[in-house]
Amino acid sequence: MITSVTETDATTADQNANADDVIIEDALKTERAVELDELPEDRYLNRELSWLDFNNRVLQLAENTELPLLERAKFLAIFASNLDEFFMVRVAGLKRRDEMGLSVRSADGLSPREQLKRIGERTQDLSVRHARVFTDSVQPALAEAGITVVTWAELSDDERDQLSTYFHEQVFPVLTPLAVDPAHPFPFVSGLSLNLAITVRQPEDGTQHFARIKVPDNVDRFIKLQGSQREDGHHNERFLPMEELIAAFGPQLFPGMEIVEQHAFRITRNADMEVAEDRDEDLLQALERELARRRFGKPVRLEVADDMTENVLELLLRELDVDADDVIQVPGLLDLTSLWQVYGVDRPKLKDRPFVPSTPAVFSESAKSLWRNLREGDLLLHHPYDSFSTTVQRFIETAAADPNVLAIKQTLYRTSGDSPIVNALIDAAASGKQVVALVELKARFDEQANIKWARKLERAGVHVVYGLIGLKTHCKTALVVRREGSAIRRYCHIGTGNYNPKTARLYEDVGILTASHEIGADLTDLFNTLTGYSRKDSYRNLLVAPQGIRRGILERIDREIEAAGRGEDARIRMKMNSLVDEQVIDGLYRASQAGVRVEVVVRGICALLPGNPEFSENITVRSILGQFLEHSRIIHFNAIDEFWIGSADMMHRNLDRRVEVLAQVEDPRLTAQLDEVFSSAMDPSTRCWELGPDGGWTASPGAGEPSFDHQVKMMERRRH
Repeated sequence: MITSVTETDATTADQNANADDVIIEDALKTERAVELDELPEDRYLNRELSWLDFNNRVLQLAENTELPLLERAKFLAIFASNLDEFFMVRVAGLKRRDEMGLSVRSADGLSPREQLKRIGERTQDLSVRHARVFTDSVQPALAEAGITVVTWAELSDDERDQLSTYFHEQVFPVLTPLAVDPAHPFPFVSGLSLNLAITVRQPEDGTQHFARIKVPDNVDRFIKLQGSQREDGHHNERFLPMEELIAAFGPQLFPGMEIVEQHAFRITRNADMEVAEDRDEDLLQALERELARRRFGKPVRLEVADDMTENVLELLLRELDVDADDVIQVPGLLDLTSLWQVYGVDRPKLKDRPFVPSTPAVFSESAKSLWRNLREGDLLLHHPYDSFSTTVQRFIETAAADPNVLAIKQTLYRTSGDSPIVNALIDAAASGKQVVALVELKARFDEQANIKWARKLERAGVHVVYGLIGLKTHCKTALVVRREGSAIRRYCHIGTGNYNPKTARLYEDVGILTASHEIGADLTDLFNTLTGYSRKDSYRNLLVAPQGIRRGILERIDREIEAAGRGEDARIRMKMNSLVDEQVIDGLYRASQAGVRVEVVVRGICALLPGNPEFSENITVRSILGQFLEHSRIIHFNAIDEFWIGSADMMHRNLDRRVEVLAQVEDPRLTAQLDEVFSSAMDPSTRCWELGPDGGWTASPGAGEPSFDHQVKMMERRRH
């Protein structure tokens, strides 16, 4: 399942860098370690347009009539949520750069203004198509299945009477019509809120006035109506949009006035924050101050119903200080993120078949057996096919309850609202263990939740740290220190996904549990760096950003190139969310020119241009989207026989401005499992999108050709 970035990850907040990132990233091009004068300047794809291509692939899933109907509605919601965050962060950053007059161009040579123009054109087309998919395809199909989104005009008299009572008792008291006139300035409109722009007229002299009503965002967007019983045992589900109800009772909100017109609109604001990290200021307090400012960010997009009159639109543009180029006209309902509510309807036959994750045998035994089994050999976990709650979560809970465990150290980037991981750390501290939690306060859109967890952990006696000044701590690591007789042994977890049991049911990730002495020593050094003043930049079995990952990847690419020169089977396989870093891309181009096969599976952004006879003939790129969000980062260097997993995508922010960890997986049993993931994902019959030398994505295999679903294949192996 592709998930909304707002619930992560937002799912994608990890897809976006902050506003400063879009300034810094292109400047880094001038510092590339690899000079490739023989390569053309136009060897990169634009990262912003590539992201829009990714969201277009999400939209294609919503268009796919072979998918279960409610899954199609879900993908419409995901598309909308993704686009919201894209504007709040990426577009906001480009606008800021353009307004500051910065002339630094993107890797593909476009100025900020040129990128904004192309983004605007592409977004308008995608937004209209998105709306049409709902109104022309998904909505009628839902109605046939007994799930109907209705208008006020389609309601019966009895339903209107019932809704009248509901409106006057539950809705009317919280509405605040705000007039706009010399005595009433235009009200502040919060980001992502749904609003009604209403024109009223005085009957006596015909004078017209403008008013704005905010649709309440603390109640469900869709009002659920009573439905009749169906033959299949389910009820017909009927939903009325809240703005329809408010519009129907407009005369009661403006008694004595005539309603001339009313139209929905929605504003998107710059949600980026600038936290000046000062050694003399509490980071938590500084972040809280910036969070309070976020809602007042500058507008970056105005979505309006396509029936809005020119006069009302001009008024909104003027009062909201929005450029005409930033207007997106949408046919039908605005804000289809609310389709998550419709997806919540209990209709299993209209959704993907439920999948029950498996639990490895090592976790079905006693706690003592867990430690013994990990001493005997490493364990690779592949979520959501392997349960997170009965493996990683149980690993932390077992450590918290074990009297022989002396210390637990863990990084927390994003976690769930009722996190059992956090509760286990609190229990461990209460039992006298030394517990260190590195809480990343700057995890985008999870800042408030992480502030809450940080305070709760501190009150429980956990040593809470916020990482290194100027860097986000994005690595996914846990270290357990246990006394065993007269010896001290360390048990470790390193993963590609967050310690979040909820998203772990939706995100595809891998992780390793190990009692390796070397990895234990590496994590000890890493936590000492994160909590103290150590500046260690080399490790035994880890690559750690910002110093080590890019350098380590490029070194290994060079070793594959050398192997190819000796006639060996040189091949590089990479699976990740995004591939943007120019130095890594140029390294892969060099590998291709040297005859190394390069196979990339990327979920989202890809700035690499494959299949070009001059520099990337031996490179293929594909993207897999499906029931789960492909989130793992895995790299394989075939000739030197190395597999790596970790938290880092090949992006500037990950490699230069975050603490990231890649761990080498050496056990042949585990590398065989990783090889199986690659083999399935890269099988010619796997349903995917392939990136062509023209920069376009094409669905593969073609119509009529045999194909299979990679994720279904992974699930079936667990079921058997």
